[in-house]
Amino acid sequence: MKKALTILSLALLGQASAATITVWTHFGDSELAWLRSQAADFKAKTGNTVNIVSVPFGEMTDKFIQSAPKGQGPDLLTTQPHDRLGQLAAAGVIEPMDKYVTSRTDLDKTALNAMTYQGKLFGIPMFAEAVAVVYNKALVPTAPTTWSAFLAAAQKNTGSGKFGYLADLSNAYMQYGIISAYGGYVFKNNGGTLNVKDVGLANAGADKASAFLNDLRYKYNLVPEGVNGDAAKSAFVQGRLGMFLTGPWDMGDIKKANINYGIIPFPTPPGATGKWSPFVGVQGTMLNSYSKNKVAAAQFAKQISSSDAQVAFNKAGGRIPASLSARTKLKADPVVQGFGKTISMGTPMPNVPQMGAVWGPWSNAIAQSVQKSGQNYGQILDKAVQEINSNIK
Repeated sequence: MKKALTILSLALLGQASAATITVWTHFGDSELAWLRSQAADFKAKTGNTVNIVSVPFGEMTDKFIQSAPKGQGPDLLTTQPHDRLGQLAAAGVIEPMDKYVTSRTDLDKTALNAMTYQGKLFGIPMFAEAVAVVYNKALVPTAPTTWSAFLAAAQKNTGSGKFGYLADLSNAYMQYGIISAYGGYVFKNNGGTLNVKDVGLANAGADKASAFLNDLRYKYNLVPEGVNGDAAKSAFVQGRLGMFLTGPWDMGDIKKANINYGIIPFPTPPGATGKWSPFVGVQGTMLNSYSKNKVAAAQFAKQISSSDAQVAFNKAGGRIPASLSARTKLKADPVVQGFGKTISMGTPMPNVPQMGAVWGPWSNAIAQSVQKSGQNYGQILDKAVQEINSNIK
């Protein structure tokens, strides 16, 4: 009888210790199926149940900020972009995850930096994206690694209805790698902390970057006026474009067009003091600071960012993993390898709330800089930064 009671007590203890965690996700279709399979694996391993709730991507942040303090929010968000991290941290609704992530060696450093705010890790990165140069091997047989080789390949393929290189020159996000190469920056990074009082978008390097963007149109005659991302992609999938600055989001259409492609970083531009370093966007899993099941929730967050889980996630939706060993296991995938390289050499988009004051004035200035030949770049950028500073509270 005593033995039977002991067994019953242990069974009840096991049931009592099992947790049910709620995960909000914006994933759909195959990625949602992947997350459900991860939840099933997690329950089999730990006994903990994962309740998955679909929430539209555009509604998740505000809904979470409102519901978390009332105890109505999820335990985990899977996933949120890192540039919303500052807003979520400032609202006090996400928990630092440093104590749960004891080993970080398998996670891309750029992705980890993106998920760090005021010196604390507020999310476990899952996937990332950055732009790169996608080239058509039929037109550009050898990948150019220097500016001189790049320019020669681009000019060789320009004319008679063909283009050597196209990009949206008026898009500040797309062109940040060039701005960074010349020494421009959004907010000064001091040991991982962004100084929002130090905006570097009108310094001497930023002026040179705008001049180079202007040269791509008016000196080198590569990028005609009016070219945006859609026009460039259209020319590429038609086989009329040698090289194209884009991100992973366009690879589905490029694959459907049966273009024999390669993916490389943009070369160091002429006279630049540093290497091209594009903006990186990272999405990761964040932990509700009001959760009553933080340990179990963090355990699930770590599982879905692990190497094997990330390989399966890539197979489900094509995202570029933050896990370095997952990228190694996917070494036969040119998309993972090509964009993985530019992610690692990139710069995370600022994750502070003040970034909202930057996009409008900065985007207008970059667009204006390439509207006609020989602009007064210093004047254009100075005006933009004055507006940015006045908008930052």
